[in-house]
Amino acid sequence: MNYFSRLLPFLRPYLIHMIFASLLIAGVAILNLMLLKLAGTLWDLVAVQRDVTRMTQTMTLFLSLAVLQSMMAMGQSYLTTQLSQRIIADFRTHLFRHVQTLSLSFFAKRRTGEILSRLMNDVGVIQKLATETPIDSAKQIVTLVGGITFLLVMNWKLCLLIVSLIPALVLVARLFGKRLQTLSVHIQDHTASLSTLIEEVVSGIRVVKSFVQTDREDRRFGAALQTLVDDTLRRATIMSIFVPTITLLTFAMAGIVFWYGGAQVINGAMTPGDLFAFVLFAGILIGPFGSIARVVSQMKEGQGALQRVFELIDTTPEVTDSPNACAMDTMQGAIQFSHVSFAYEPQRPVLADLSFEVHPGEMVAIVGPTGSGKSTIVNLLHRFYDPVEGRVTIDKQDLREVQMASLYRQIAFVPQETVLFGDTILENIRYGREDASEQEVIAASQAANAHDFIAGLPDGYATLVGEKGVNFSGGQRQRLAIARAILKNPRILILDEATSSLDSESERLVQQALQRLMAGRTTVVIAHRLTTIQEADRIVVLNKGSIVAEGTHTTLMQQDGLYRHLYTLLMAELETETPAPPPTDG
Repeated sequence: MNYFSRLLPFLRPYLIHMIFASLLIAGVAILNLMLLKLAGTLWDLVAVQRDVTRMTQTMTLFLSLAVLQSMMAMGQSYLTTQLSQRIIADFRTHLFRHVQTLSLSFFAKRRTGEILSRLMNDVGVIQKLATETPIDSAKQIVTLVGGITFLLVMNWKLCLLIVSLIPALVLVARLFGKRLQTLSVHIQDHTASLSTLIEEVVSGIRVVKSFVQTDREDRRFGAALQTLVDDTLRRATIMSIFVPTITLLTFAMAGIVFWYGGAQVINGAMTPGDLFAFVLFAGILIGPFGSIARVVSQMKEGQGALQRVFELIDTTPEVTDSPNACAMDTMQGAIQFSHVSFAYEPQRPVLADLSFEVHPGEMVAIVGPTGSGKSTIVNLLHRFYDPVEGRVTIDKQDLREVQMASLYRQIAFVPQETVLFGDTILENIRYGREDASEQEVIAASQAANAHDFIAGLPDGYATLVGEKGVNFSGGQRQRLAIARAILKNPRILILDEATSSLDSESERLVQQALQRLMAGRTTVVIAHRLTTIQEADRIVVLNKGSIVAEGTHTTLMQQDGLYRHLYTLLMAELETETPAPPPTDG
């Protein structure tokens, strides 16, 4: 019930509309009962009294009520659909907004398909539970109470026979309900796993094809799908027993009514019309009784979906603004790491007592072997994570004491793997400054050496990028990312080696763009290709989370240390990769 009660804040803005929809559906149920009673009266007027005048009057009333019932049903149907869509849109928006507040550590531990499943599939289940189930239940309650009331007035003994079946219905519902809930949760989990697998294969389709692994992915998909099918069939098996059992009990009720009522008519205690109406009332009560099975199933399925969604909502970000956080003024760009230690997992430290600083306007390169902690420094500087020990400051302000939004607005990050969104080139470049004019976008693109290739496209800046920029080369994607960073006009620039996988011409264009971007800004470069950082003001050499050397390229090459070793290895690899010149005649 805790999960259900937590839905109330999302329902409260629409409470009046829900009450109105419930009244409409209740009115429909009441009119249905009145129409059944009139049907019995008409039967007596035709078969017993043979009164044409009263029959005509009653039929006119019957048709008038039928028209009113249809109009109310149409209004209720439209209002319920509207409510359902609005409530679930609010809920899904809240969930999506919350997901965006979560820290990077959350996304490092969760798969994309699982998150998508909770946002789409589970919320879809909740949609029925939050709107359709309570409004439909109002109809069934009115039908049940009104029907029993009519039956009590008409023949209380016969009515008690019908009501006596209710405990049996409740017992059957309880017996099946718990198993249905368990299977519903399993089905939702398996659906999430299947969505994750599909997302992985689609996003990595080039690798799948390149390694000729379509058969392997078929087997993975088939196994995951079979698990989902098995659980779905198990639930269907239970439902195939559950629903007919409920229906059997209700038809037993109808049989008892007809047998006992028929005897009453034969003995003259009831008219044929009353028996006809009584059977109709008993038949319509099959709806509320039979709906118990459907409601229980929806409740159990919804409980599993609510559990999964609120588990996501209850996840709190590890990195947040402190209560006293203040907005950061325009940066000068002085960066300082003071005795910083960090670990993604407690038993595996990544940085240990790290200290260094970057002066305003300085370009500092971070180099080291794989796993030395280079990317972690970027994560801490961007405050995607907080240090376990020590402080990271900009202009002597601890990043934990400033508002993250004001920090992010003054930092630009150009990653090695460029991230572009499925929108136009214009909107991708304008991503960090939505109010930028088209002229400003073009100026940024020219500075990034991107304008020429954009202008050569049929739709120019209105060209759709495609998912993750798949329609463009690596060099083009990097230049778009640089144009986006230039337009943002950051005070601090973080570069994760933006040219490591480009051809010579693309690298030349990107390097020119980077030089323009870095001018006058504090720049931290994560270097993989050491040949690109020789002009850095300072190079910090990392190994196993600690600084082992620091200086310019020239001074570090004069030392017999790790930097010189790495640089020598790189040059040897480049010489091996460079083809020998063709022999000359003579």
